[in-house]
Amino acid sequence: MLLAFDVGNTDIVIGVFNKEKLIFHWRLNTDINKSADEYAIVIKQLLEYSGLSNKKIDGVVIASVLSSIANVLQDLSNRYFRAIPLIVNSNIDTGLVIWYDDTNSIEPDRIANCVAAYKIYGSPSIVIDFKTTTTICAITSKGEFIGGCIAPGIKWSLEVLCEKAAALPSIELRNPGKTICQSTIEGMQSGLINGHIGMIYYLIHRIKKEMEILTESSEKAIVIATGEMIEEIENELDCIDFVDEHLTLKGLQIIHKRNQMRL
Repeated sequence: MLLAFDVGNTDIVIGVFNKEKLIFHWRLNTDINKSADEYAIVIKQLLEYSGLSNKKIDGVVIASVLSSIANVLQDLSNRYFRAIPLIVNSNIDTGLVIWYDDTNSIEPDRIANCVAAYKIYGSPSIVIDFKTTTTICAITSKGEFIGGCIAPGIKWSLEVLCEKAAALPSIELRNPGKTICQSTIEGMQSGLINGHIGMIYYLIHRIKKEMEILTESSEKAIVIATGEMIEEIENELDCIDFVDEHLTLKGLQIIHKRNQMRL
């Protein structure tokens, strides 16, 4: 079985695959102060609670935006699962052609998202990932990652808003169901969520136009969305064709399988 780690600035999403099927998944808070031993205790408990032994794990794949956590999980893999982990980056075999000024600067979760989108949903495609940051990636029909854009995520925007505007309260992040609001709390919710929705519409519109120019093709791109915040806004975004909560984990499984003989 394969143990997959998607490490973000806020959360670590963990998945267990039996061949190509995701059978369990969990979400932990990212903690840069935790040791390999501490993470191992938590993961072992999760596995046991799900009826699995750590001895069933024979492969590990890691995508981490934090090098310190990647090092900790690499140590964990070697010592507790006796597996050489695959660390996802632009230098391994992903099956994608990457157009980027500095390929080493591409976040590994974006690579995994693009691999899964291309393999599972086809191309050309656009992937939106709603996490701490909201990232959008464009993939051509030839499997080329041609770039994208990065914006502050909804939760991050809320944190900054409350931190910088002392008069504004902390709020629950939910859609008030309207844009014109008669209270500060609903007004903040409306501005954050509806503002993010408007940004996505505009960016997708621009990206589709630029893809047609860059690829010299009028073929329409499909749009796939993932990420922890997708539930808050997916019903308001009719520009999204598919929602896949586990797109990143699926991409990690595909990449690991592609590189398995090299481990």
